Amino acid sequence: MNQTRLQVAAGIIALVIIAEFALSAPHTRETVQTPVSPTVATVPPVTLHDVFKKGIHTITGSIEAPNACAIVTAEANLQGDASTTETIQVAISLSTDTNVCLQLPTPMSFSTTIVAPAHLSLSATVNGSLATTTSS
Repeated sequence: MNQTRLQVAAGIIALVIIAEFALSAPHTRETVQTPVSPTVATVPPVTLHDVFKKGIHTITGSIEAPNACAIVTAEANLQGDASTTETIQVAISLSTDTNVCLQLPTPMSFSTTIVAPAHLSLSATVNGSLATTTSS
């Protein structure tokens, strides 16, 4: 007799748990769908420092990458010709790592050199988009 009572009690408890789960679990048709807004890619600002010595510009700088796993490379190119004002454009490639990485903005350094005349202005692009620059 005692064992029958235990089985009945266990059955009632199991039915209560199953009923609670069925009533409390949200159904897919009841959830509110929020539209996903497209993210606008922003170009991070770039800090540049130019040292001119013996006809060679050594350009160093930093950029804020989205995480410490990002890879930053830079290449300097001469823009313009003899009829226009020449500038040095620093093309920065910022590739984000797709592996698991702590998403904490991290300053990353880069360096590049170019043979060019003295006293040229600097500009920078990040992944092809013009970036705001500050000189240090």
